[in-house]
Amino acid sequence: MIHLDDVTVVVPASRRREPDRTLLSTITLTLSQQRICIIGANGSGKSTLLRLLNGLRLPTTGTVTAGGFDTATHGRQVRTRVGFIFTDPLAQLVMSTPVEDVELSLRGRIKGRANRATEAMRLLEERTLGHLAHQSIHDLSGGERQLVALTSVLAVEPEIIVADEPTTLLDLRNKLALRETFAALPQQLIFSTHDMDVASDAERVLVVDDGKLVADGEPAAAISFYERSMAGTR
Repeated sequence: MIHLDDVTVVVPASRRREPDRTLLSTITLTLSQQRICIIGANGSGKSTLLRLLNGLRLPTTGTVTAGGFDTATHGRQVRTRVGFIFTDPLAQLVMSTPVEDVELSLRGRIKGRANRATEAMRLLEERTLGHLAHQSIHDLSGGERQLVALTSVLAVEPEIIVADEPTTLLDLRNKLALRETFAALPQQLIFSTHDMDVASDAERVLVVDDGKLVADGEPAAAISFYERSMAGTR
């Protein structure tokens, strides 16, 4: 479970006499549902909120805890519990091939290169990616890269998966495949999206606007609120 208590994120002004920029303002949340989606316009604060959840970003004021660990003081413990998937998988796939990238994720819990290679292949096969294990990351499709990124994150055995607009760069076929994969995960999943069909997969939807939480509830009501606000009829 992740808890945010009175969290604010402020970016100091880069020049004198310019105001500081508030990215998030006084957010208090307990995130306990199995599937939670965050929606909002570009620049609303969605990515900032997601990055707080595993310590990629720290609050200016307030606290964020995951599994009882404060992201500001126990970052390593938080990151072993909360895995993060970026919009563009090339931002996190650091090795040349899928099997090498998954092996890298396994270094913290499996000793011996041969053992890691065997487990990496098993995990890739589990996601039907075994035939791509030794191909260049750059030769894979967007959907294949996203599934490899997910496999690398899952190799750490996190309790929670956080995904920042994971379907944005995918075509319809790969988007549907990723949605099916996400639906089958036993881990808690917290994700953002601009796709309201994808948002409807969640049990709970949060709407962020101008750094503030403006709606929070079951998908139909929260999505309807967001659509009305975007149309100017809220």
